[in-house]
Amino acid sequence: MPSLRARLIAACPPAGARLVAPGASLELAALAAGDGAGAELAGRSVLVRTATQLGAAQALVELDGRARRLVLCPPDLAAEHLPYVVGEAGVEAVVTDAPQRLPADLGLPVHSLRAPAGGADVVEPPGEAATEWLLFTSGTTGKPKLVIHRLAGLTGAIAAPPPSGEGGAGARRPVWATFYDIRRYGGLQVLLRALVGGCALALSEAAEPLADRLARFAALGVTHVTGTPSHWRLLLMHPQAGMIAPAYVRLSGEIADQAVLDRLRATFPDARIVHAYASTEAGVGFEVDDGLEGFPEHFVGGDGPVALKVVDGSLRIRSARAATGYAGPTALTDDEGFFDTDDMVELKDRRWRFVGRRSGVINVGGLKVHPEEVEAVINRHPAVRVCRVRARRSPITGSLVSAEVALDDPAQAGSPELEAALRDSIFELCRASLPPHKAPAMLRFVSDLQMTPGGKLERTNG
Repeated sequence: MPSLRARLIAACPPAGARLVAPGASLELAALAAGDGAGAELAGRSVLVRTATQLGAAQALVELDGRARRLVLCPPDLAAEHLPYVVGEAGVEAVVTDAPQRLPADLGLPVHSLRAPAGGADVVEPPGEAATEWLLFTSGTTGKPKLVIHRLAGLTGAIAAPPPSGEGGAGARRPVWATFYDIRRYGGLQVLLRALVGGCALALSEAAEPLADRLARFAALGVTHVTGTPSHWRLLLMHPQAGMIAPAYVRLSGEIADQAVLDRLRATFPDARIVHAYASTEAGVGFEVDDGLEGFPEHFVGGDGPVALKVVDGSLRIRSARAATGYAGPTALTDDEGFFDTDDMVELKDRRWRFVGRRSGVINVGGLKVHPEEVEAVINRHPAVRVCRVRARRSPITGSLVSAEVALDDPAQAGSPELEAALRDSIFELCRASLPPHKAPAMLRFVSDLQMTPGGKLERTNG
């Protein structure tokens, strides 16, 4: 398998193709040329701990094919967990763009990134020494869990370069933009698409105001944009959403319900709208572009590079794109090579629909309620931007279904009369669409709902 730098060189990035962050950029041609800065770390297990996404991208290109193992730290990894990660991954050195932010007591050699310049040598690893990429699973609490990937699996769903769009030879290459951080699986997928295709990529920073982000995207002329459904809901309600006119819209990381798909179609009528199923462990499973939530019945049990089956309502995946295992003794797959995603699905009208996470079920008097299933109904209400459904304790049933709702027009919240009318309207929609035990017993309006650092709806806070 060619190294990431070799694949970047093969893509022949044109002038102007670059990674663009707020206030900084990195030309792909300079990144491809490099200067052999990673050669001194050949054969070693390296922790990539950077303050910036540009630094992380540079480190990955320099070290893939040289380092024995790359451990890519997400931006919110707590310093207290670093000693555990170092031990679990057998880390022998650290690469960073901010050595002053590293704990002083790690006891490891630290290599600082320098601006890429000069040279064009590509050092290929021997076939048996291809670099392992260790990524962190999302949504973990306590000690983090590390997942082992290979570059071949990480790029398994990416088309051969360059992805020249619909115009054929000579057509303009896509200009990517993402709301993800590239130090997580979803963002890394977009980075790899840009590098393998020799395309420009506009990065996002969590602290950057959405208006500024949209202005940067528009100035760069983005054509392909990716994010979670939560990211897209924020964009859709923004008064400057019309600043961009993407030809390709991609959602992943959360359930893409019909409400968000319909709103995206109304806002970007000329775009190809795709929702993809992917996870850090399972890799990129499949994508759907027919405008409907869920996925077609024939995806399960069919032939192809990804095999799907449903066992006791849980989606399971076997794929060469998946991780090869966890770092540690925990098994990733069953005896047949299938990974249990913990995502529950049900078949209705020849279509599989996601109903929620098995671990997040609410028990109402012995009956199961998936919060995501209720949220999909509430999100269909025309006044609702996004909602979150959680359990509330009940002395009678054990739990009740409770909903927090953020409105498209925040001015409607705070008016007792409007809130009462909206609450009645939402309750009526739920009663008409859900069995009685699934309909919310309580509902309150909130100004906003917090997202996790990975761009998903926060489900763990009070």
